[in-house]
Amino acid sequence: MTDNRQSLSDLASLTQGQATTGAPAEATSEGETAAAPVVSTMPLREQIIDKQGRAYATGRRKDAVARVWLKPGTGKITINGRDQEVYFARPTLRLVLNQVFGVTEREGQYDVICTVKGGGLSGQAGAVKHGISQAITRYEPALRASVKAAGFLTRDSRTVERKKYGRAKARKSFQFSKR
Repeated sequence: MTDNRQSLSDLASLTQGQATTGAPAEATSEGETAAAPVVSTMPLREQIIDKQGRAYATGRRKDAVARVWLKPGTGKITINGRDQEVYFARPTLRLVLNQVFGVTEREGQYDVICTVKGGGLSGQAGAVKHGISQAITRYEPALRASVKAAGFLTRDSRTVERKKYGRAKARKSFQFSKR
């Protein structure tokens, strides 16, 4: 019986050779194939940018829809032609926008231009955050894992329930009167 143990340097050279050449696994003395993991340096997704070097994405939250363009810059965020401090006066809403850059450690590296319609300010801030998350993963696909782990790529599908007939609101009934 032969000893099939190999040193780490032998295994490293084997995986490097397969990753570059794409050769099939080598056969061992018993006729079995040794399954070596193929190490890939390419990201799973490719970068999606337009002719101006921007990444585009659409974000949605409640009734708000945001169209977001992301490009390298100084960290300026413009919403509907206004600065983020003017459009989102509440600091909590601005904090929501910048969560994505905090998770990816990219504060001040991208300029964001977006147009947002529908809903209130809270829904609009969530829509812009969703759009920024989608756009940053299209510009830098390697960041997708960290953004997805934080839960920013999932669209929050909760919306306002519609009002039903015979009810005061969506579920609230009118006050009951016995007489």
